Amino acid sequence: MTEIAERIGFVGTGTITKAIVKGLLSDHVGASEIIVSPRNADIAADLAAAHPQVTIADDNQTVVDRADIVFLAVRPQIAAEVIPLLKFRSGQLVISLIAATERARLLDWIGADVELAQAIPLPFVENREGVTAIFPRNARVADLFNRLGVAVECETRKEYDLLAAASSTMALYFGLMGRTVDWLESQGLPQASGRAYLSAHFQSLAKVAATRQDEPLHALAREYATKGGLNEQVWMDFDEHGGTGALIEAFERVLLRITK
Repeated sequence: MTEIAERIGFVGTGTITKAIVKGLLSDHVGASEIIVSPRNADIAADLAAAHPQVTIADDNQTVVDRADIVFLAVRPQIAAEVIPLLKFRSGQLVISLIAATERARLLDWIGADVELAQAIPLPFVENREGVTAIFPRNARVADLFNRLGVAVECETRKEYDLLAAASSTMALYFGLMGRTVDWLESQGLPQASGRAYLSAHFQSLAKVAATRQDEPLHALAREYATKGGLNEQVWMDFDEHGGTGALIEAFERVLLRITK
């Protein structure tokens, strides 16, 4: 895979910035130059020490001035304070990673005729295994995230918002595993054994979902729930005692937060 010749800058140097940079500078990918902001000095210093392609800018404006592609990776709570202070170039490619922020608001803050895309990269991009939703469709942005896994180009803002809501299940996934391991441990199974078993168990189920794309997930649920069996019992208990309702309500609240 050819190296990305364009200079890439990050305004905001947190966990996701770290994951993207490490993914781009892995053995199988490449970027000519990456400029990171000095905020979160520890992460910035670690990246610069590990990768000669990374330099730490004096401030956020220097990132914008030097980069061909600018990632906005600041927390939503401070975005309104940080972004309007920056001066962008007309035609510059800007990729916003800021959650729950409308495109019109971002453009108002940016105040220049830039090429704006929004993306939802997840931490797995560090290992080039991430699936990243982007909006609107953009070949340069898709190429970049395809280097880090798979890019999903959304046709509409509604599609993008729905995938943003779906991506909020990471803590739920690990929390479900954690609660199950806790229960196993309370019954006498060593914590390490329960965790190893469940990790492999869920990994196998994910492979089934990925390889049998033509089969509805509800059909797979029926297949893996023998009539009158244990899997059917757990699913029915979960569904009938409010589990599904709580999950849907959580998604609705997240979607409302994203689109408000």
